[in-house]
Amino acid sequence: MILLHYNERMNEKFSNHLIAMVRQLEFELAGVKKGIHLITGFILNKTGNLPENGLLHIFLKHTSASIIINENTDPDVPQDIETYMNRLVPESNTIYNHNLEGLDDMPAHIKASLFGQSITIPISNHSLNLGSWQGIYLCEFRNHGGPRKFVLTILQ
Repeated sequence: MILLHYNERMNEKFSNHLIAMVRQLEFELAGVKKGIHLITGFILNKTGNLPENGLLHIFLKHTSASIIINENTDPDVPQDIETYMNRLVPESNTIYNHNLEGLDDMPAHIKASLFGQSITIPISNHSLNLGSWQGIYLCEFRNHGGPRKFVLTILQ
C-alpha cells in the first residue's frame, strides 16, 4: 500500500496501487488521578472495527500528560515508572520558574516531554499488533489534570 497525494500524472504511474484510507476520531477521557493508567481497552472501544492492515496513531493533546506503551501484566511496572519519574523530576522544587498553575505543573511538563504525546501501533489481522505483554498507558502527571483529549488516526 502506498500513501499518495492524488493527481492525474500519478494516476498513470501508480494505477495498480491502492491509496490509503484515513479515519480520524477525536474524543475526551474523563479526568483520572495522578499515575499511570492502562487505557488499551478504552482505545479499542473508541476505534471500533479496525482494518485488516494499517496503522493506529494516537495523539494526546496535552503538555502535562503522556501516552506510552509498556508492560501490562505486572502492576508493579507502572508504579515503578511513576516512582522513578517522581525522583527524576521532583515536585515543589524551587528551581522551577513556571508555577502559576501549581507546584505539580512544571514537573508534569518535563515528565511529559520525556515520554511524549503520541504513539503509532501497527494493525494486523484487524487487531493492534502489540507484543503479548504490551499495553497502552496514559501517564497523568498532574494532581488534578482534568479531562484529556485524544486524536486517533487510523490508516488503512
